[in-house]
Parts: sequence; structure tokens; C-alpha cells
Amino acid sequence: MARPSKTAAIDFAATHDLTHGLLERATCPADAPFVLVKDADKKGLRLRITKAGGKAWQFETRIKGKLFTRALGGWPAVSIDQAKAEAHRLRGLTEQGIDPREGERQQEADKAAAIAAHAAQLEADKVAAITVGDIWPRYLQEGKPKRKDAWKPGYRASLDVMAAPGGVKKVRGQGLTRPGPIFPLMALALGDVTEDALQIWFEREALAGKHQAARALMMFRGFLRWCAARPEYRKLIDRDAGKAPAILENLPSNTKRTDAIEAAQLPGWWQGVEQLNNRTASVYLKALVLTGARKEELAGLTWAQVDFQWRKLTIADKVDQTRTIPLTPYLAQLLGALPRINEFVFASASKAGRISDTRSSHAKALQSAAIDGLTIHGLRRSFSLLGEAAGAPAGAIAQVMGHKPSATAEGYRPRSVDALRPYLEKIEAHILEQAGVTFDAKAAPGALRVVAG
Repeated sequence: MARPSKTAAIDFAATHDLTHGLLERATCPADAPFVLVKDADKKGLRLRITKAGGKAWQFETRIKGKLFTRALGGWPAVSIDQAKAEAHRLRGLTEQGIDPREGERQQEADKAAAIAAHAAQLEADKVAAITVGDIWPRYLQEGKPKRKDAWKPGYRASLDVMAAPGGVKKVRGQGLTRPGPIFPLMALALGDVTEDALQIWFEREALAGKHQAARALMMFRGFLRWCAARPEYRKLIDRDAGKAPAILENLPSNTKRTDAIEAAQLPGWWQGVEQLNNRTASVYLKALVLTGARKEELAGLTWAQVDFQWRKLTIADKVDQTRTIPLTPYLAQLLGALPRINEFVFASASKAGRISDTRSSHAKALQSAAIDGLTIHGLRRSFSLLGEAAGAPAGAIAQVMGHKPSATAEGYRPRSVDALRPYLEKIEAHILEQAGVTFDAKAAPGALRVVAG
């Protein structure tokens, strides 16, 4: 059969042996929107040519009586051989009754599933790599106790100290601060916070101080509980990791302290405190016994909170924001004799500007009085016991001390400052009598003296 002339008109109704030259000179007639150049070799393969000159491959057949059409790309980007190879593949599938689209949809679904699984694994790996240090700042921000608006300032400050990296120049003494007990845990991934890991950590920290290590453990267990309450961390953490038997067995005794000044010890204690070189510390320690205030409450007392005219003290309170108590005569003279260095009543040259730690001063006074085991907090308990001995009602003592209101005993109800005043003055007088202090309420501040018993 003679090869058609290269200039002969193309019969679009017939099939053709596709060549580059044929496809290059094929054009769409002016009276048609498009024409198809059909391949004689691969049934169903054709080149679609539009009036605008576009040329694109397509494959067409029927699957179970339904028309199936597939675009194969433009020519000459997709060559004749490439188009025939794809048409051959599609023909093979369709002749078996297989719809290529089903397989492709499955492939796309498998591909999407693989991509999703990979992304999920990356996210899982990322989540699994979250360390204690990564979310500790969030815990400090959101981990406040239930039904509380914020952390208690003292506890919040302790959390910072416990987790501090150290390496800072000491305020007192020489050298740099050591890392806080919780700091070594910051590098652990949440999933690595196990019983074994915490046991090793606790045993190491206990070498430096068992009570400090125990307190750090209690704080960290609070962090674990907080993590366990959040869906994003719940599966990563073992909230009971800090309760390993080996740890609990080594915790120091949790016996509640009951230390307080005995009546017979009060004169010696008072004399020892009176002889301290640090006058501010001396007055501070006496004020703790005379008011029953918590040490931080009294340490933060400012001059603006002392009302000498109406004889009142406004103290920062653990339960409520503040509480107001009477300013008794002896305590008023003690405070009035202190120098006004800054805003704080118990001022110091420290960075905080106020007294912060009087344990060393108290230890000197205890040594002088030959008293063992009396803590700063024991002074608060001493006020309560001495108040009872003075005959003050339990409710009045509790209100002065800032204890949470209770309906026990006398059927507790808050008293006004003036209603509290006789009771607190009575307690002060009893304490001074037991301490052997002669006090003249009309005397100048310098006229206070201790009389040996």
C-alpha cells in the first residue's frame, strides 16, 4: 500500500499509523471545534486537536458498557511511544473488566494513608520527645491549686528555687549556687519519668538533704498530677511514678512538729533574743511570739500597714488577702523604736530589702538559753499555747493568728479589731509576765527592760 502524500488531506474518520510528521501537520478544520487523529495500532488511542491548535492525547474505551476516557497529556511533551505504552496498559486492564480509576483511587488512598501515618509518627515522636523542662513553664502558669486564683507566693517562689539551674553568685557566702533538686529532672522526656528514674534521682538528692529531697518530690508529684489531668500529656506520663515503694520507704518521718516555748524556758529565750546584736532580728522574733503571725507574713510588714494612731496592724494573710489585728502597747513601742530604712518595718540590706532568714540569729538565742529543737514556726505555736494559758477564747486566738475560720469550740464568729484588743493585750501581758519583762505602757521605747527572775 502506498504511503499517503505528506501534503494530502488527513481523513479524520480513518485510523492512521501515527508519525511525528503526520501529527505535526494535522490541524483542526475551521468548521469543527476539534478533530481526532486515531491510532491504527492501539485501539482507543487518539490525538485530540482543537481549533486553537492544542494537541493532547486521550484514550477511550468501554468498561462493562460504560464509556471510559482518560487524558494522557499533551503532544509532543508526551511522545507517540509513551502514549502507545500507556494506551496498551489501559487496554490490558479494561479488557479484564478492571476500571483503572479504582486502582488509582486505591493507590491515592494508600498514598494518603502512608503520608498521614508518617505525619502521625513524626508528631508522636515529637510529643514523645517533650521534656519536663519544655512544659514546666506552662505548669507554673496554669498549675495553680484547685479553687485558688494563684499559687501562694511562698510556694511559687519555692518552685522556682527547686527547679533553678544554679550557677548564680551566692547572696550570702562565697561561690555559686548549686542546681535545685528538681533541676536534674528537667532534661527527662515525660515518658522517661519512671519509678526507677525517680528513685535514682531521689537517692542522689537525699545525699545532700533528705528533707529537701522529700519536699522536692512532693512538689514534683504535683507536676505529675497536673500532667495526668491534661489529655495532651496523659498518655505520656505515669502520675504514680513518685510513689515507688523504694522511695516511700526512704522518706523522712512526716511527724507533725509540736515544738513550742515552755513557760519555764520563756525568760531564757527572751533574754537570748534581747542580747542579739541585730536589733531588727530581735524585735522580729519577739513580734512572732506576740502576734502568732507566720514568719513570711510578718517579714513583709510595711510601715504603711502599721497604724500607730488607731493601734492596728494589717498583715498579709494566707487564707484571706489581709487580716487586721490590734497593735498592742509593748509591740507598738518595739516597732516604734526601729529605724525607718525603707518601706519595710523589718528592713535589711538584702536585695529584697526586708528580713528574710533569722534562723542563725534565733540559733544564737537558743544556744544562749540552752534550748534545743525550737523552730521559727514553733514561736507561732507558742503564741497559741500562751494565749490559752492567758485565758483568751480559742476563736479570738485563731482570728489573730489567721487560722481558717471554724465553727468548732465557741461557735466561731469574726470579731472586730476593738473586740479583739482586750484579748490580745491580755495575751501580751501574760507573755511579758512569764518572760520576766517589766513594762510601762507610758514609758519611752528605750525604757523597756528585762528583769531577771
